[in-house]
Amino acid sequence: MKVRLAVAALTLLGFTLAAQIPPPVHTESWPAVPAAIPRDAALERRIDALLKRMTLEQKVGQVIQPSIPNITPGDVRDYHLGSVLNGGGGWPGDVRKATPSEWLALADAFYEASMDTTGGRLAIPVMWGTDAVHGHNNIVGATLFPHNVGLGAMRNPDLIRRIGEVTAVEMRVTGQDWNFSPTVAVARDSRWGRAYESWSEDPELVRVYAEQMIRGLQGDPRSRAFLGPGKVIATAKHFIGDGGTEGGRDQGDVLASEAELRDIHGAGYAGAMRGGVQVVMASYNSWHGAKLHGVGALLTGVLKRRMGFDGIVVGDWNGHGQVTGCTNASCPQSFNAGVDIFMVPEDWKKLYENTVAQVKSGEIPRERLDDAVRRILRVKLRAGLFTAGKPSRRPHGGESSRLGAPAHRAVARQAVRESLVLLKNNGGVLPIAGRKHVLVAGDGADNIAKQSGGWTLTWQGDGNTNADFPGATSIGAGIRAAVEAAGGRVTISADGSFSEKPDVAVVVFGEDPYAEFQGDRMTVVYEGEKDLALLRRLKDAGIPVVSLFLSGRPLWVNPHLNASDAFVAAWLPGTEGGGVADVLLGTHDFKGKLAFSWPKLPTQAVLNRGQAGYDPLFPYGFGLTYADRAELPKLSEDVSGVDQTRPDVYFAGGPAGQWRLEETSSEVALRGGPRLDLSREANGNLALAVGLVVRSAPARPVLLEVAGATIDVSSMLRALPLNEPGTIRVRLRCFADAGADMTKVDVPFRMSTEGELAITLTDVRLVPVADAECP
Repeated sequence: MKVRLAVAALTLLGFTLAAQIPPPVHTESWPAVPAAIPRDAALERRIDALLKRMTLEQKVGQVIQPSIPNITPGDVRDYHLGSVLNGGGGWPGDVRKATPSEWLALADAFYEASMDTTGGRLAIPVMWGTDAVHGHNNIVGATLFPHNVGLGAMRNPDLIRRIGEVTAVEMRVTGQDWNFSPTVAVARDSRWGRAYESWSEDPELVRVYAEQMIRGLQGDPRSRAFLGPGKVIATAKHFIGDGGTEGGRDQGDVLASEAELRDIHGAGYAGAMRGGVQVVMASYNSWHGAKLHGVGALLTGVLKRRMGFDGIVVGDWNGHGQVTGCTNASCPQSFNAGVDIFMVPEDWKKLYENTVAQVKSGEIPRERLDDAVRRILRVKLRAGLFTAGKPSRRPHGGESSRLGAPAHRAVARQAVRESLVLLKNNGGVLPIAGRKHVLVAGDGADNIAKQSGGWTLTWQGDGNTNADFPGATSIGAGIRAAVEAAGGRVTISADGSFSEKPDVAVVVFGEDPYAEFQGDRMTVVYEGEKDLALLRRLKDAGIPVVSLFLSGRPLWVNPHLNASDAFVAAWLPGTEGGGVADVLLGTHDFKGKLAFSWPKLPTQAVLNRGQAGYDPLFPYGFGLTYADRAELPKLSEDVSGVDQTRPDVYFAGGPAGQWRLEETSSEVALRGGPRLDLSREANGNLALAVGLVVRSAPARPVLLEVAGATIDVSSMLRALPLNEPGTIRVRLRCFADAGADMTKVDVPFRMSTEGELAITLTDVRLVPVADAECP
């Protein structure tokens, strides 16, 4: 094999999970939460009767939850499946723009299959779970609220409850009855890719919000309206510690003490219990090296026994497969630890068969299976699913006018207004007076996808355009409507160009959409050189500059603050961009107060009030109003010594970081770097992307190898044009399926052949991809 190389520039920082033994859990030190729902003896007797009638196979079917691309209504019937889900990027018929009626028709089909009594089957209604994390965000035309990071700044529990109420109604339109929300994580490190799913660094705010959001989704647990018409089953997630991993690494390790785990990361669950939450989702993260999906002392000892939770513990997407000794297709350890429903998107048939066998052999006690099924039946009975009829016949089923209804959008617009935090207003440039010529610039000026962030129509929130958001309002369009109504005029220009000098420029910029581990960062430094150049160019032209910063977390933006006369943390406001204009033009004052501390230094990734040496640029609770006259002085822009390496790049024109390229006559490989744990990446839709130029087509099979598992990529290489740059991509899941231990990756790239092959290797990295078959 002949390999030509380019010049290296990037480095790699790898991660390994701590190997500590989890400390003992002192169950009695955790709070015992009074039951929000009185025990119903008649309901329990009905569960007893159902359990007596159910076969072993029917019981196991209830604990298996596949994703909708991998099942049919016939599977629901034949395997007695208790629930289904759609993940981010999972749609009926795999059609991204599936209509509300198509969603509803599939919900009806699943329900009818579950209630089929032919052949003496026992009818038990299926549940459909979905990630409606900022509104019914998988559905085109739905109302999308600000992400949690913005909602925390509102300090408005009543509005949180109303947001839950709207989300529940819009879910009912398309037939889903179970929401994988709210996230009650207490994010303590802004590098975490899910930080925007957290309301605050403060556990007390999270506790209060958790209770109110769940009451909005489910109703008052002590009223007859509980889980009644227009309500859905809520899920508190992810139990426990997801916001406290080392380095902010998604699915990483939490080294907090038990007291910190309880008092900080457990606060949201205490609130959720008081709100009557019916489902808790187990977390991907570890605690002192042990994956939470397998820690019975916490799932069963603390959550179920001490806190008195009598609902369902559901696993996260193949999270059971990360437990030591488990695979996606077999994990008695996780079930015995307290997970009641396996979320197993693809390998569900194998898991079903293995679980049946494990119950028969006694590896899973029958009492444990009955306990899990009892919990599932309890929630279904409380939700009235046995008598509700098919989803299209339930209240709001098929009422498409409720998706994005004006009253719902008004709630979202209020949330946008109240979430905005004014960090700087030198010279009183805000509010913008009427009859002004306003330039709205930046790549977020007229970009609803960017302002909505991840978990929006797609998993990562990518691939969307304004046309995908009927009825929504971009920030620029909202400003235009308000300014023109006041007698002024607006120029919207992403690059900041103009033919006539404006009176003021509003520049909308910030993070592009991301979700989960794709959003993990190495530092809190916002790079944004292009945005900074635009701010400085407008400033140098003598134009007052207002920055609207779109982000899922506080980031170090000192240069951008210095280049702005006014600076607003706008977070990820969702579809109702008009709420921004309501405040910028002074119709409403700023109300938002920081729910996360804002860094003064580029090294302050972990910055939480109460910690030793707490010294933020803007403290928790900061937020100016129009009455404030404080001037922000020029800030330091020094970033020396800050490591901004990329963990997903192994080769960029040359070996990255500690990796070295080793070449022989038959192979080329990257070795010498730190051992990597790529289990989370293999669990998601990430691929190994190899950039190269093929100089001569392969004569013999070419094997691409990761961690000892090989995939034949000969056909992929032959499909590339000779002597032109190209890329081949193979899902990491393919290597895992081929036997690779993705928790211990010493060789992230090896290509070998016994024949002739001439290539120029240019790039090796991890990239997100859509679901695809293995080569």
